[in-house]
Amino acid sequence: MANESKIVFTGGNGLLGTTFKKIRPDIEYTDIEDYDITDYGQMKAYFEPGGFDVMLHCAAFTSPPLIDKDPVKAIEVNIVGTANVVKLCAEFNARLIYVCTDYVFKGDKGNYKEDDPVFPVNKYAWSKLGGECAVRLYDKSLIIRTTFGPDVFPYEKAFVDQWTSRESVSVIAGMISKLVDIDATGVVHVGGKRKTVMEFANSLDPSKQIGDLSINDVSFSVPVDTSLNVDKYNELVNKS
Repeated sequence: MANESKIVFTGGNGLLGTTFKKIRPDIEYTDIEDYDITDYGQMKAYFEPGGFDVMLHCAAFTSPPLIDKDPVKAIEVNIVGTANVVKLCAEFNARLIYVCTDYVFKGDKGNYKEDDPVFPVNKYAWSKLGGECAVRLYDKSLIIRTTFGPDVFPYEKAFVDQWTSRESVSVIAGMISKLVDIDATGVVHVGGKRKTVMEFANSLDPSKQIGDLSINDVSFSVPVDTSLNVDKYNELVNKS
C-alpha cells in the first residue's frame, strides 16, 4: 500500500491492538470509546471528514465461556458489528482486513487450508464465522484466520490434548503487519508450526511450571486440532 494510505485499526485497546501500536505507529487506532462498531451512524460520522483507505478489523467479543452465557452480545459485536464494518468500507471504497479465528474449523484433522470446509464447535466460533460471511460479500477484503496468546502464558494449566498453530501476540502481530502492505484478497492463514497448547505455553517460558489440562475438563466445547496450513501466507510474503 502507498505510504500515504490512511489505515485504521478497530479494537485498538485489545491484545493485538496494543501490540500493533508498538510496530505500526503509522496506523490510526480506535476503540469502543470513540468508535462503536455496533453503531453504524457513529462509525460513519467518525470518518465523514476525510475517509480512510484500509481498515484492519480486530474488535471482537472473544471469550468462549462468556459467549455461551451471552450469545446475543456476540451477535451484536461479532456479526452485526462486522457487517457494519463491511458496509462502511463499501461506502468509502476502502480495503478491509478482517481478523478471524482458527476455531471456525471442526478440529478433527488439523493442517487446515484456506478452502477446507468450516464447521465451528462453539458459539464464539459461530459468531466469528458469521462476521466472516459478511466480509466474504465484499470483494476488497482479506480474511485472516489466526490464533495468538499473550507473550507471557496467563494460566496455571494448559491443554495437553489440543493442537494449534498458536504463537505469541508479538509474533502474530509481526506476521499480520506484513499483510497490511500487500494488496491481497480472499482468505489467508497466519500461524506457526503445529503444537499442543502446552508446548506453546512452554515455548514462552520454559522455566514456568504449568499444569496439565484436558479439553474434557472445561465447560465449553473446544476443537481438538485447528492447526493451520500457512503455505499461502508464505507465498504472499515471499512475493512482496
